[in-house]
Amino acid sequence: MNVEQPENLRHSCAHLLAAAVMRLWPHAKRTIGPSIENGFYFDFDFGDTKISEDDFPAIEAAMRDILPTWKGFERHELAADEAKQEYPGNTYKHELIDEFTKDGQKVSFYKSGDYWDLCRGGHVDHPDQELAHFKLLSVAGAYWRGSEKNPMLTRIYGTCFTTAEELEAYLVQCEEAKKHDHRKLGRELELFAIIDEVGAGLPLFYPKGATLRRVVENFIGDLQKKRGYQEIWVPHVTKGKLYEISGHLKKYDAMYPPMQLPDEDAYYLKPMSCPHFMMLYKSLPHSYRELPVRYVSTTTVYRYEKSGECSGLTRVRCITQDDCHVFTLPSQIEGEINLMLDMIGEVYKAFGFENFWVRISTHDPANKEKYIGDPKIWEESEAALAKLIEGRGWNHKIGVGEAAFYGPKLDFIVRDAIGREWQLSTIQLDMNLPERFELEYIDADGTKKRPVVIHRAILGSTERFLGILIEHYGGAFPLWLAPVQVQLATVSEDFVSAAKNLAGELRGVGVRVELDVSDEKVGKKIRNASLMKMPWTIVVGAKEADGGDLHVRVFGQEEEVVLPRKELIERLKKESQPPLS
Repeated sequence: MNVEQPENLRHSCAHLLAAAVMRLWPHAKRTIGPSIENGFYFDFDFGDTKISEDDFPAIEAAMRDILPTWKGFERHELAADEAKQEYPGNTYKHELIDEFTKDGQKVSFYKSGDYWDLCRGGHVDHPDQELAHFKLLSVAGAYWRGSEKNPMLTRIYGTCFTTAEELEAYLVQCEEAKKHDHRKLGRELELFAIIDEVGAGLPLFYPKGATLRRVVENFIGDLQKKRGYQEIWVPHVTKGKLYEISGHLKKYDAMYPPMQLPDEDAYYLKPMSCPHFMMLYKSLPHSYRELPVRYVSTTTVYRYEKSGECSGLTRVRCITQDDCHVFTLPSQIEGEINLMLDMIGEVYKAFGFENFWVRISTHDPANKEKYIGDPKIWEESEAALAKLIEGRGWNHKIGVGEAAFYGPKLDFIVRDAIGREWQLSTIQLDMNLPERFELEYIDADGTKKRPVVIHRAILGSTERFLGILIEHYGGAFPLWLAPVQVQLATVSEDFVSAAKNLAGELRGVGVRVELDVSDEKVGKKIRNASLMKMPWTIVVGAKEADGGDLHVRVFGQEEEVVLPRKELIERLKKESQPPLS
């Protein structure tokens, strides 16, 4: 197998899964089975039959029984009518065949052993040898083609690796991931909820979750303020004309349908805020002496993600961005990007994401129609970004075809506590939108010139960042970041007043405090605080009420910390604040 193409391995294993399912449930209707990151899935319509993880041993046994007969993948081509005959009564496959043969061309099938299926290809050469290390992982519901208007299918997820050791390491990581799942922790820790009546991909935040996002966004805001960035505000809807100018109406496919009112232009929920920044800059005259102009706005955009693809906070339809656009002279590009890189490094250190690498995302020369602007400008922009990253000595890779349609970018990928990678920050160098919006500044010689625009988001998306953060820490946040930093638990009703006094002192120095003054026994209160992963839990009883030392239970530590009241308050005053440099 070509180890550079693990998708071939996993797509081949998806075929093997389908072959086993069809042996066990011949009435099932196959749909699609692509490879995905670290695995694959296959969607089936089982009719009235319910499939669960209890069926996995039988399916895996059938896969292992079939595998020795698979010596390779043979490619065949069939006309539309012939192809449909292979799937009697299967409207899903018929729909795909009609789509693939609309211009009269044939469709490809791949056969291995006695099994064949409609497929465009991408397989291993020796499946009987290379597909040995697989595991089925989970079952989920999935709408056909991701639309809730279509039938619900049964999706079986699995994975496959080249060696048993790689598979075992991944399965261990999966078990850890279950414990860190932000969707599960979001409910248990009362951070956020996804509610059907509100809609898929539209999370609501409880007080603790709202506090967490405010702490994160304020941290970024304070960093920006120190560096001379200026806050702006932009609306959430706009005329379609704005996105005609920017090019999004033709190039961007995740916009919600227009809102058309009588005798009015069509309006859109904004899928991104870049054009608003452009118009705000354009509305005022600018001299070269003013540049760079650094505009920032924490604002929500709206993108139509298919409901079946929405997932907790990491894939949503309302995306709050720490959006930044810097309008700069060409000679200032290096300094401005370095300023951004310094901020990104500081943010990652503060949040515990010091293990990261950078993808230098460039255009695809083979698909030039996907992009706008002068090819020469693209080459210059891509070279400038590569030089800056290489100069810092940061680990990096080139991502051909990963650029935005208007310019190349830097994508920052962090590794979390259990080894998974997530994309966070983005810096995009843009010499095209200033041209489309006819942005100008007056240069030293009195002539009008175009500024360069640098797009930047450090969090990328507040919602997604929070999901990653929850999983990174498993919900056990460091003291400065925790929604509730100190839990006070009273021994009895007699000490409620003393607990409230202590809470008032702590709040006075900026500490986030919660009181448990319920009728539960103190042992139960301590256990509850531990389940909620409270950083510090302090019991308030007779000794504490009389001014004695305070006993602190620090989450994750066995030994208590004992501190005099004054010393405890001073320590919390210091440790509860964000680690700004």
